[in-house]
Amino acid sequence: MSALDTPQRENHRVLTVNSGSSSLKIALFRVGNDVVKTMSGAVTGIGASEARMSAETAYGDTLWDQRTCCINHPVALETFFHEMAVHVDLGGISAVGHRVVHGGPHYTSAQRLTPKVEADLRKLIPLAPLHMPANLDGIVAARLRLPNALHYACFDTSFHSDMPIAAQRTGLPPEMEDPFIRRFGFHGLSYAYIVDDLAARAGQAVSRQRLLVAHLGAGASMAAIENRQTIDTSMGFSALAGLPMATRSGDVDPGLLLHLIIEKGWAPSVLRDQLYLGAGLLGLSGLSGDVKTLLKSQDPNASEALAQFAYQARKQAGALIAAMGGVDRIIFTGGVGEHAPSIRAAICQPLSDLYRIKFDAAANDRGEACISKPDSGVIVETVHTDEAMMIARYGREMFEAAPAQMKRRAS
Repeated sequence: MSALDTPQRENHRVLTVNSGSSSLKIALFRVGNDVVKTMSGAVTGIGASEARMSAETAYGDTLWDQRTCCINHPVALETFFHEMAVHVDLGGISAVGHRVVHGGPHYTSAQRLTPKVEADLRKLIPLAPLHMPANLDGIVAARLRLPNALHYACFDTSFHSDMPIAAQRTGLPPEMEDPFIRRFGFHGLSYAYIVDDLAARAGQAVSRQRLLVAHLGAGASMAAIENRQTIDTSMGFSALAGLPMATRSGDVDPGLLLHLIIEKGWAPSVLRDQLYLGAGLLGLSGLSGDVKTLLKSQDPNASEALAQFAYQARKQAGALIAAMGGVDRIIFTGGVGEHAPSIRAAICQPLSDLYRIKFDAAANDRGEACISKPDSGVIVETVHTDEAMMIARYGREMFEAAPAQMKRRAS
């Protein structure tokens, strides 16, 4: 069948909602044969004395940028919808896709949200306590405002669901493990986008190479991906594991955690809050969990925290490359991965001799897409990720598979 003979998909408008612990990211797409972003916006500072709410067109034109008060996610989403209705017919939105951090062992692909699915997801809150409550609040608030749309969830754990068993195991004896006690991995929507983007840029064969992808942001992880499948990833049972992050600890010796509870008398709930909210770059520096802030600081604790982050990232990179038996391409993404050249250099340059990387420091400092030299044995790149785009693409599949009655309701 030629391109001219390809059946034309009906155009729909799909809204994507990414509800974080203190923020919302929202995007609107026109979805047919192509998936095209038409608007994006965000609410930051939810729960603080003042939040910022902004939106822009796909061409970068500001639609609104204002300060407001949003005590929680439902208020933030309703405030955003109220402003959005001035520019967009909300009744014309066919589907709403929600980023959900954890899908557990059973939800390994995008799912239409039903009462049963939502009840199952609520049971997963203890597995991702920093993220799941906000994710679920966003679902409830969006359904109240857009009751006729098809609502569906896309899970950050899905991309890693077919990891080899050796990578899924925890090290505990089999009688202690069950479907919920295993290594899951996260940031899957970002990794899925990076693999699809590579296939579009360089071809399917290249996208099946041995890839080390570093998603570095306030949450940070790395994944070894070969043949478009996860071989292993730095995060595991929880989104605490692996690299130190903005406020999350990363890997901590479990014996140390037992010591703090048993010998030092730490309450588990206090320790949980410390590991999720008071550790990582914030705890190491005593200043901030924001990499941009730490890079500007003259405080030696800031540079020491960043050096610790880069050191742990190199360790994770080496382990993940070993899991694949080598590497063909390294891709940095996420806010830090895309915009912090000194962090990229601190990770890559010490690995150069070991993995045949000829790092191009000048290209890296200029922020170019390719930051390895032409004769490098490993290509090193920076790529902008787009989790909302992946959610919209899954939405096209979800809507096409939906019952005809539901399609009529959503139209």
